[in-house]
Amino acid sequence: MDISTLFNVKDKVVLVTGGAKGIGRMISQGFVENGATVFISSRDAKACEQATKELNALGKGKADWIAADFYKESDCKKLAEELAKRTNKLHVLVNNSGSNWGEPYDTYPDSAWVRVLTLNLQRVFTITQLVTPLLEAAGSSTDPSRIINIGSVDGLRVPSLETFAYSASKAGLHHLSRVLASHLGARNITSNTIACGPFQSKMMKATLEKFQDMIESGIPLGRIGTPEDVSGTCLFLSSRAGAYVNGATITLDGGSVISSSKL
Repeated sequence: MDISTLFNVKDKVVLVTGGAKGIGRMISQGFVENGATVFISSRDAKACEQATKELNALGKGKADWIAADFYKESDCKKLAEELAKRTNKLHVLVNNSGSNWGEPYDTYPDSAWVRVLTLNLQRVFTITQLVTPLLEAAGSSTDPSRIINIGSVDGLRVPSLETFAYSASKAGLHHLSRVLASHLGARNITSNTIACGPFQSKMMKATLEKFQDMIESGIPLGRIGTPEDVSGTCLFLSSRAGAYVNGATITLDGGSVISSSKL
């Protein structure tokens, strides 16, 4: 039970949606640096291509990309079809792609719900369902395939920002992950969620520029998350060390949720 065996992901095949930027990029790099083959996918083909070049330059694992607009069901199907052409199995699916919409309650539009819920919740199910045959092909009872859903602390607590659809979508994602864990465990596939606190990303950029000091003051560890924090958690869940974790929601936030719950 040495560390090199327990946390080994070498030669595993991984798909990271939204893997070219932000938290997705942090996760992709963590896998590549530890010898995995990573497919990244988003609608930004240029960003995917550039990220792939940079990841392959690390010289450890491998990276490839498949462009897809997840708002379109047809593109989700094309992603699954193209992935099946390039590999006959998938060890890890990281559902990371997401969107947000902030607007005051009185003007919050119906279109925001459609946009945010489609990408953050519905398409997680769509993509997972489509690649399940590849996940089944890779899994065993002692080394199951893994679904890792990137959730948010805003799905666990009431945020101060007026991001109604986002918070609801992440709370739904957390529960969907548990439902998937129950249904797919018998197929040697686990499903877990990482409820992320603040990390440096496109979605958080504007907020951190204005309020980083205030945000960090409310986190017991006094800082936002780093690439090592989120990639390390994914590596744990994807390795032999995390093989028996199923249906969990791991709060990765430096303690912000427990801090906000103080009376």
